[in-house]
Amino acid sequence: MPRPNAPLPRLRPAALALAGAAAAALLLAGCTDPSAGPSETTAPPGATGSAPATAPADPSAEPEPTEEPIPFELACDEVLTADQVYAYNPNFGTGPDYSPSAATIADVVDAAGTACGWTNQTSGDLLEVGVATLPEHAYELQVGDAAMRSNAVPTYGTPPEVEGFFRQSGGSGQAQVFTDGYWIVIESPALFEPGDAQSLVADVIANVAG
Repeated sequence: MPRPNAPLPRLRPAALALAGAAAAALLLAGCTDPSAGPSETTAPPGATGSAPATAPADPSAEPEPTEEPIPFELACDEVLTADQVYAYNPNFGTGPDYSPSAATIADVVDAAGTACGWTNQTSGDLLEVGVATLPEHAYELQVGDAAMRSNAVPTYGTPPEVEGFFRQSGGSGQAQVFTDGYWIVIESPALFEPGDAQSLVADVIANVAG
């Protein structure tokens, strides 16, 4: 015969307490804080796919000005006349096969200037004279370069209207004169000191800028 339904056993108070605690723990374990976002992980260096940013150019940096060369129009017999060359030294005559040998004279030619040469018929020494008309920025650069490499010569003219320099290098003397935008270079082994180029400087300035 089937057994009649037996009455449910009564739980003791201690068992009820344990059961309640277990249920509370299960509820807490299944709940999360809705305000908490997913945990963040830090990507290792180099894991990002974007290229490194390039530093922007400095807006305050100004590009170097570009200046067109100014051709110098005078011929050699106008830069220094035959009479002036003779007065300086009668042994010097025009060198028909002349080409610039001094680096600074070649720089004058590169600046759209004129280079002239005379040869001493006795010693073979070459006298080179170069003249160029420089734009303002190039003019200032050449004056600064001459000031660093040479000694100032106030007897060539009164600064700032005329700025003169002289140096000895490699067995040759070199005079550089700047006036009214003109760059004048005189170079020769015959120039030992600033005074040796004095008359040539005066003549070229008078012919070119006079």
